[in-house]
Amino acid sequence: MSYWCQMYFQNSATLAGMRVQWVFGLYCVVTFAIFVFVALSMATSCFSPYSFLFMQTNHTLERIWGLVPLVILTFLSWPSMGLLYAMAELETPLITLKCVGHQWYWEYEYSDFGLVSYNSYMVPEEDLKLGEPRMLTVDKSVVLPFSVWCRVLTTSFDVIHSWAVPALGVKSDAVPGRLSESSIKVETPGVFWGQCSEICGALHSFMPIRVEVVSCEIFGKWINFMEEMN
Repeated sequence: MSYWCQMYFQNSATLAGMRVQWVFGLYCVVTFAIFVFVALSMATSCFSPYSFLFMQTNHTLERIWGLVPLVILTFLSWPSMGLLYAMAELETPLITLKCVGHQWYWEYEYSDFGLVSYNSYMVPEEDLKLGEPRMLTVDKSVVLPFSVWCRVLTTSFDVIHSWAVPALGVKSDAVPGRLSESSIKVETPGVFWGQCSEICGALHSFMPIRVEVVSCEIFGKWINFMEEMN
């Protein structure tokens, strides 16, 4: 969960999320280096009477500043392509979770386990217990096992929503009539929060997401309980 005045990403619980943070840090370093180089070049051309004329008449320098951006973009594309490949669709996921957005709540389906499905609503502020976060607590959470590849399918019943859990490195748009697919493998048990990150109407901020990651044994017991309830 994020905290007050947080300026960076949340601590990631997936390898994909960690790679996203690493790529972001790399891009920031490269961008800062380019900014420093351009600033020094501008300062040199402003205060030196010969540097501006040198840059205008030197053809070798023109070739260099034409090739260097190409090399930089090629260098930056390598981690991006690897990250996209790592977050690609799974052919044989062990668990499939379908998230359906409604105005203004989430519907979850575990189609691999006898159509276990339920709705998740935000708990009103007056019903919160001590220690429960405001506007993030729900009556029914998503439950997933850790160290297991899970496929997340998102769609919408009415308008465009977005199922986003920053700590898991996942943000998948829910579009009516279309299935969006993403994959996650949570490496540590715990509780992770998210929210709908697409403006979807008057109660857009009342669509929190709570993901509880447990062991495979506890997940199996929970699935059996939900099947009996349904």
